[in-house]
Amino acid sequence: MKKNILIITLSSLIAFNGCSSKEVFEPKTLKGEWKNQHNIDKNIIDTTSTSALLDNGQVLAKTGYINANIEDGYRLIANSDGWIISSKIDGKTILEYTKDKQLNKKLDLKKTVATASIKDDLLAVLFADNEMALYKISTGELLLKEQGNAPIAVDSRMASPFFMNDLVLFSTLDGKIVIINTRLKKKLRTVIVSTDEYFNNIIYFDVVDNKLIIATSNTLMSMSQKEIRSKYEVRNLTHIDNDIYITTKQGEVIALTPDLQVSSKLKFPFAHFLGLIATDDKVYALEKEGYIIEMTRDLLTYNVYEVNIDDGYVFVGDKVFFVDDMAISVDEDK
Repeated sequence: MKKNILIITLSSLIAFNGCSSKEVFEPKTLKGEWKNQHNIDKNIIDTTSTSALLDNGQVLAKTGYINANIEDGYRLIANSDGWIISSKIDGKTILEYTKDKQLNKKLDLKKTVATASIKDDLLAVLFADNEMALYKISTGELLLKEQGNAPIAVDSRMASPFFMNDLVLFSTLDGKIVIINTRLKKKLRTVIVSTDEYFNNIIYFDVVDNKLIIATSNTLMSMSQKEIRSKYEVRNLTHIDNDIYITTKQGEVIALTPDLQVSSKLKFPFAHFLGLIATDDKVYALEKEGYIIEMTRDLLTYNVYEVNIDDGYVFVGDKVFFVDDMAISVDEDK
């Protein structure tokens, strides 16, 4: 029997947890109201790890608005290498090149796309049944297909395929990294990040200090010559320079080295974090009850401010938290 895949969004998990408990974060002291926040007059209706879709069809990337519009019936998949990828549930996919509309492509991939990435003329696709595929964009040719194990239930936070020189690293829906050589068109290696049965897909993937930093919702992994794993119930994850910051389900903000050693830690009882931003000198955490916590990079001191947010989709830009129709900037120059 074919398994149905249950996708649970982070926002719905937070909402569920909020309804099941009356305990919420209540700061002991408030610095005041956060000044740099405004209404964007548009509502976020969908998000990916790289972009958000607004109710007028416009796309919001981490660096700002993009000159692209998603067609009716299509779901935003990713913003990658200058392309906007959108797809229908039946696999009909549009690749829109933001710098030259003449290069736009339509592909029929036959089944539901979970996430995807582009580099040059290559499209890497992870399907909702955990199958991986590599296509040549200019011709639509299928170059490689690799079947993974179909997941039972996944978190909607999905890390896109990651291109690195002649490699593409697929972050699978069952807690693995599958490494493909794009030149040889063959699988080189599979790395197991976590073996949890449910909600085990990779939610974060990046390179810090020449180490691969990978996360599922319950496991954090650093990989170079050796593999290091730590158990955390991860809400959010970001990095700047060689400092990694995570928030956890337990209300913690933790600073880690690339080898996952704890540098410092703060705990905010009952906090439900929606997003995390690190800048040159500060770390900012957005909390569900309407607070922004401004911390020094070493997490030794902090201030709590009030912000005006309601329930809704959350997207984290480079220096802006977007919640539904509100933008909360941490850029002191604006």
